[in-house]
Amino acid sequence: MSIPRRVISRKGILEQLIVMHHRGAQHATQIPLLNLSQRCIERLREIGPSNGLLRVLVDSGGCSGFQYKFEVASSPSATDIIVEKEGVRVLLDEASVDFLRGATLDYEDELIRTGFRISNNPVAEKGCSCGSSFAIKLD
Repeated sequence: MSIPRRVISRKGILEQLIVMHHRGAQHATQIPLLNLSQRCIERLREIGPSNGLLRVLVDSGGCSGFQYKFEVASSPSATDIIVEKEGVRVLLDEASVDFLRGATLDYEDELIRTGFRISNNPVAEKGCSCGSSFAIKLD
């Protein structure tokens, strides 16, 4: 008898995160922490570092179990990880790295939505239509 994917205990999720962390440590040099799209880089340049730095986090919640959060920080904290590309810096919450490794931070400017967005996340599945929440792959 198989257990539906929706009915997974917190213990199961924590065990999977430990496995992800272990795998992440082994492949840290092979997979970039976070890719920055050209649109993202251009928008961050327009905003400028004098207006703060963008911090990306993953938190529990949202309609799929986890959600992406974006904050503005005046400076990096002691535990932030800095991703830099073409002179643009983005801060990653240390606890969120394994949820974001290999994903792309993009900026979209559309009629329905304007803002930063995470896409192509290799550890995410079953995200919501707005793209702000996701479930982790449990394979």
